[in-house]
Amino acid sequence: MFLLSIFLPLFSFLVCVTLNKKLKDKYVCLTSSVFLVFSSICAFISFLNLETNQDQAIVLSSWINSGSFSVDWSIQYNLLSSSMVLMVNFVSTLIHIYSVGYMAKDDRKVVFMGYLGLFTFFMLFLVSSSNLLQLFLGWEGVGLTSYLLIGFWYKKNQANVAAIKAFVVNRVGDFGLILALFATFIVFGTLNINEVLLLLESQNTTKVEFLGFQLHSITLIVVLIFIGCMGKSAQFGLHVWLPDAMEGPTPVSALIHAATMVTAGVFLLIILSPLIEESSQLSRSLILIIGTITCIFASSVAIFQNDIKRIIAYSTCSQLGYMFMAIGVSAYSVAYFHLLSHAFFKALLFLGAGSVIHSMSDEQDIKKMGGLYNKIPLTYVMMLIGSFSLMGLPFLSGYYSKDLIIEFIYLGQSDVKTYAYIISIISVLFTTIYSVRLIIYVFHRENKSDEKVFAHIHESPLIMILPLTILSIFAIFFGMLMHNYFAGENLFKLWGEFMFINNDINDEYTIGNVPVLVKKTPLIAIILGILFCFLIYFVFKNYSQAMKKKLRLIVNFFENKLYVDEIYNFIFVKSSFYLGKGFWKSIDTDLIDNLGPNGISRLIGSFGKVVSRLQSGYLYHYVLSVVVGLTLFLSIYIYIL
Repeated sequence: MFLLSIFLPLFSFLVCVTLNKKLKDKYVCLTSSVFLVFSSICAFISFLNLETNQDQAIVLSSWINSGSFSVDWSIQYNLLSSSMVLMVNFVSTLIHIYSVGYMAKDDRKVVFMGYLGLFTFFMLFLVSSSNLLQLFLGWEGVGLTSYLLIGFWYKKNQANVAAIKAFVVNRVGDFGLILALFATFIVFGTLNINEVLLLLESQNTTKVEFLGFQLHSITLIVVLIFIGCMGKSAQFGLHVWLPDAMEGPTPVSALIHAATMVTAGVFLLIILSPLIEESSQLSRSLILIIGTITCIFASSVAIFQNDIKRIIAYSTCSQLGYMFMAIGVSAYSVAYFHLLSHAFFKALLFLGAGSVIHSMSDEQDIKKMGGLYNKIPLTYVMMLIGSFSLMGLPFLSGYYSKDLIIEFIYLGQSDVKTYAYIISIISVLFTTIYSVRLIIYVFHRENKSDEKVFAHIHESPLIMILPLTILSIFAIFFGMLMHNYFAGENLFKLWGEFMFINNDINDEYTIGNVPVLVKKTPLIAIILGILFCFLIYFVFKNYSQAMKKKLRLIVNFFENKLYVDEIYNFIFVKSSFYLGKGFWKSIDTDLIDNLGPNGISRLIGSFGKVVSRLQSGYLYHYVLSVVVGLTLFLSIYIYIL
């Protein structure tokens, strides 16, 4: 059953490839979705049949046998992998069903459904891998299929640029992960995850030479793995691909930014959590600092964006920052809880945004929307639920998972935990502001769209509303029902075999050592954010517009994402083009070509011209040549004798 839950999405892709043009597109798309439904059912049954501490490696076949190096094709079946496979399958199934309606008028919808299935398979392959090399294949497969999905509308230049950007930026992070794999094999002699974790204590003191320095081997491996995770999970510095990935169809955004690709980095750090704990405090502090910067950066930039999908994309970036902050304070179970919780409400938000875009004739600018709450009431309710869960309003999923992260940051043992805690609260405030701003601009302001567009605004079909309804149920109840499984008395018993559990922090949380003020501060930040939006968009609307004009420089700074893309363009892109042009002009053209093919051809041409002068056509020239030649020949012959 567990193997079927992983490989059925691959069959979905093969169905789309083989039956395309042979059956009606509608039937192929529905068949593809049916495969995902069965995959989710298999994943659910596998999860129910799993024993609490079961950890089984299902070997499919031998892959590499070279000396002491051996790698098998194998699937890890345990609570961590099974729960992740279930979540990925479930969310992907809903996105497949939604896509049947969303892409109904697209000529290449069968190809799109095939790409979705292939993407899902690679993600499932990644999270269920028993060894790091097999995981890396899934990692690269996800990167490849994300390129195909982001650039699906290839006739749009922006889509092509965004796809290439995502592919190239992720290669930067992947280079770090490849180095980590090499270092892991050098230190441990294996890439099997369980074997690496068993050998931790024996290799804890080893050092390796890297770039001329003697470094603690495990710390080096953790930092290199983290660089790989920064790229895949869009952490600050390697985040620039994520907002541009919005150029793909909206279901792609939901799949990539909710349950799959961007969570791969977080998941990898969680399964390698014992390795992280054996590294120096420096590596954990680095993870915490980068996560904190990402959280505040993305949430502040989201406030000033006008593209509905970009706002939600930056919120994804910010929420991933929270997960990395949790990892930085050794709260891995809480990070995983937020990963699962975030998958449901973020998929709900993206698909809800797709429903809005669908009703608005593909318009994505929230400044050209407004007054839609009575035009598309079902979508409005779903967007409210998703936004409230993202903000962390009490009793919704986001409230339980995000507040747990903030409390664990407060209880953490890092030197920078105080700064991280303060920034996490500020980020809650910013999250509330951009979430409420989105709801106001899209649903409650006076409509700013074209009259023809406004006249055709309509609710999405049932096949699109149904996935939204199911996701909204999980966005409401998942956190409430599941939070006791990720923090509290039974935490080690449940998750201790599969990830590191910091008993000191968990015990402090269990006995109630978190002050009431710390618990209530996020809620205070939410209330302040809602109040701020009410004042600035309703009470002091004219004054806020005047202030915006006076603070134009600051507004432009955040609207342009702190000019990170422009800085990268100047430092890396333009310098690369300048360097390449210099090599082309100075070395390739002037040096190599002139000394090589061009120089030889000129030399031969000049020699030919000299020789051609001897062929004048006059008889006395030829006689003279014969006499001179004969004289030279006789002179040399006499000299030799």
